Amino acid sequence: MSQASKITKRRKNSAFKNLMSIHWWMFYCYIVLFVGGSLMSRLPRELWGRNIMYDFHKSMGVLTMALLTWRIFTLLQVWWKKYTKRSPKYSSEWMRKFALHTSLYLFMWAVPVSGFFFSNSFKSGNVRFIGITLPDLFPQNSNLVELGRSIHFWLAYTFLAFVVLHAIDQKKVVKGFWRRINKRRVKSS
Repeated sequence: MSQASKITKRRKNSAFKNLMSIHWWMFYCYIVLFVGGSLMSRLPRELWGRNIMYDFHKSMGVLTMALLTWRIFTLLQVWWKKYTKRSPKYSSEWMRKFALHTSLYLFMWAVPVSGFFFSNSFKSGNVRFIGITLPDLFPQNSNLVELGRSIHFWLAYTFLAFVVLHAIDQKKVVKGFWRRINKRRVKSS
């Protein structure tokens, strides 16, 4: 095997490629969470299937927490490989991107945790992952349900605003993403 093919093979299996793969899996999960959460919160309580939607939403939230954990470990691996060789150039551009990404990671953690707070405040044992009841992170407290609902709502929509900022910041990537989707759509027509 030549040196060039070894380098190409290493790049195909790189931690950065894994990080981007996790990124896109989380992107799809968050689309489902945002759209589903917005729709189900408007449904009347007595509607059949509403509880199933909530359970699915909570399962997706737990899945995103697992993906986030995997993503953080992969990110640390990428950073280790990148910044043990050379320090970052602390420009204003680098600091801005670092602040934006740090905010996104904080929201990726805070929104599901606030969902746990909301669900656990409402009813003990109320968070399930694909039918498996998870331990409560917070005690049941009916006095905190409205606070939990409000925190989860505002964190989710603030997170969405930061996702939009991220998409604007990465407009070249977003344009490439839409081109790929349109090519697939044209091929399937």
